[in-house]
Amino acid sequence: MGKFIVITGCTKGLGRALAEWFIANGHTVAGCGRSAEILDLRFTHPAPHDFSVVDVTEENKVAIWAEKLSGAQGAPDLLICNAAVMNNPAPLWQVPAGECNRLIDINVKGVCTVIRHFAPRMIARGCGTIVTLSSGWGRSASPEVAPYCASKFAVEGLTQALAQELPEPLAAVPLNPGVIDTAMLRQCWSGEAGGYPKPDEWAKVAAPFILQLDRKDNGRPATVPRFGDE
Repeated sequence: MGKFIVITGCTKGLGRALAEWFIANGHTVAGCGRSAEILDLRFTHPAPHDFSVVDVTEENKVAIWAEKLSGAQGAPDLLICNAAVMNNPAPLWQVPAGECNRLIDINVKGVCTVIRHFAPRMIARGCGTIVTLSSGWGRSASPEVAPYCASKFAVEGLTQALAQELPEPLAAVPLNPGVIDTAMLRQCWSGEAGGYPKPDEWAKVAAPFILQLDRKDNGRPATVPRFGDE
């Protein structure tokens, strides 16, 4: 039986690849993105799927979006907080304040905002899994990506704390997707990004792995298996 899945950050990269895989495999997907590119998904995947232009940093718009989806589909079986941005690689003291603030607003505050408006509905329903997209840079650090590392360390911590707050059988899991050839990776590691899997290939492993996450995984940092390990 298909699940109702909500994904933030669906315009490209991992979010879009997951949305396409879930839809192709019989699930109903609602997604959001900040740009009009999200309309491509709306045209190619009409109702019962739903794709909206929503910036996760805007509290009122997230609230309206959650209310709309709740009225049409009910609470999600699976909520994937994927929306994130990367800072332009530079020593921390050279990252402009506006760039750093925007990154934290999206990568950390945006996750809080989305959970704030979907978790109560999932709790009321009595089931569901919340997956937050972390990173290898949420469990270790590298130079010139300090704001991004900070944001993903924060995602790990807030998700593990959330896991202790959720009633059974709900679950919250921080997920390291692994290294994938996305625009974000090319932004900071352009010379080697092409040697890693493309998002659509990654989704063939990642999506089934995400679907099996539940209370047994609550609060445990997870990592998508590498190709050949699944």
